[in-house]
Amino acid sequence: MNAIILAAGKGERLKPLTQNIPKCLVKLFGKSLLDWQIETFHKLGIFDITVITGYKSEFISSLEIKKIVNKRFESTNMVETLFCAQSELKDSTIVSYGDIIFEEKIMKKLVDSEHDISVVVDEKWHNLWKLRFNNPLNDAESMKINDDSCITNIGQSVSKIDEIQGQFIGLMKFQNKGIDDLKVFYKKAKDLSKNNVNPLNPHLNFQNSYMTDLLNYLIKVGCKLKAIKIQNGWLELDSFSDYELYENLHNKKALKNLFSF
Repeated sequence: MNAIILAAGKGERLKPLTQNIPKCLVKLFGKSLLDWQIETFHKLGIFDITVITGYKSEFISSLEIKKIVNKRFESTNMVETLFCAQSELKDSTIVSYGDIIFEEKIMKKLVDSEHDISVVVDEKWHNLWKLRFNNPLNDAESMKINDDSCITNIGQSVSKIDEIQGQFIGLMKFQNKGIDDLKVFYKKAKDLSKNNVNPLNPHLNFQNSYMTDLLNYLIKVGCKLKAIKIQNGWLELDSFSDYELYENLHNKKALKNLFSF
C-alpha cells in the first residue's frame, strides 16, 4: 500500500503563515501538517509516500518521501494535481489532501477497507463546522449515502442541513478495480473536455475541476464509492482563523473531542 499527498496549493487563506512556506509545512501544535501525516502513515506500515508539490516546492525535502512537482499548480486544481502522480496509482493507493491531519484510528479504518473505492466521511462534521463558520451551510457540501453505505452524491452546494449526511474530509483509497476505474474515467472525461464541455463540472475548465467533481462523475458512470464513516478525529487547516481556533482550543485543553493526540 502506498500514499499520495496532494500539497501543491498556495494556501492563500492561511497567510501570513504561508507567505514563505507551502501550506503543508505550516505547524499545528508544534508539528507540520506534513509531519503529522507521515508519522500516521508510518504507524500503519505505509512508507511508500509521494507528495505532489507546487507552491514553494523547494522547501519540501525529506528522505521519507518522493516528491513530484505540479509545475502548473497556479492554473490547476486537485484532480490534475493527483494525475501528476499517475504512475504512483498502484494496487492500493491512499490519497490525502495536504491540509488535513487525522488520528491513527481513522487511517486504520481506511487501510482495513476492502472496497475498490473508499471515501472517509465525518458523520459528526457539524461539531467542527459550527466552530469554524458563523453559518456552516456556507461551506458545507452535499453528502448522500444509501442503505449500503455507498455515496450517491457529494460536493454540491446545499441549502438545508438534511442534505448532508456527513462531510468528505479529503481522504480516500483506490485499489484493485477502483484504480483502473479512476484512470479510465479520468482519461475519458479529459478527452470529452476537448470539445469544450467538462463532464466533471460544466461550470469549470477541466483543469480546475475539484476532487468531488471527479468523485461525483465516478458515481454517475456506475462506480461504487464506499463511505468510511467516522465521528470527528481530524482537522482541516484551511484558513488563518482555523489556525487560531485550533491553537486556542489546544491551549484551553478543549480540543480532545475533535482531535486527540
